[in-house]
Amino acid sequence: MEKLAFEWIMEKPERVDIKNAYYCETRDAFSTRLDKMLNDLLKNKKIEEEKVYIISAIAGEIGNNSFDHNLGNWPDVMGIFFGYNFIDGKFTMALADRGQGVLKTLKRVKPELQNDADALKIAFNQRISGRAPEKRGNGLKFVKENIEDKKMHLVFISGNAQADLNQEMKIKEIDKNIKGCLAVLTL
Repeated sequence: MEKLAFEWIMEKPERVDIKNAYYCETRDAFSTRLDKMLNDLLKNKKIEEEKVYIISAIAGEIGNNSFDHNLGNWPDVMGIFFGYNFIDGKFTMALADRGQGVLKTLKRVKPELQNDADALKIAFNQRISGRAPEKRGNGLKFVKENIEDKKMHLVFISGNAQADLNQEMKIKEIDKNIKGCLAVLTL
């Protein structure tokens, strides 16, 4: 799933597969897939119910951020990649957007931000929103707290920075440059 999402986000715009089953062009399409995932996970009973709802909330937060922060500003392909699977007892969920990325979004309210790593650190630790003056900005803090609390693992990449969240968060620069965001949750 991670490989499919990475290929989707890195593909040249004219070659992005918009007929792909994982592609959600609109928020409505994403919401429908999110509901399907929730129902699938509740039916298979391999993940405890409380965690299923948390996974759904995390996916909703990350996916909705893609639509909220790129509305009217998609650089090329509008929408997101959203896929999940359960293989050999391991759940994997991937979300990706070809949007502006965390740094560009947060620079609207914190113009002093210099790099992607600092933007990820702020996004996951401070109450801040790229949609100021709206009073928002708790979403990625909620994601981080629940990843830590429920002992899940999240890799979140934007630009040339990667945040690895487990019991703690580590941010590092990487040799790739993702124009939007790529999030992979495993359990």
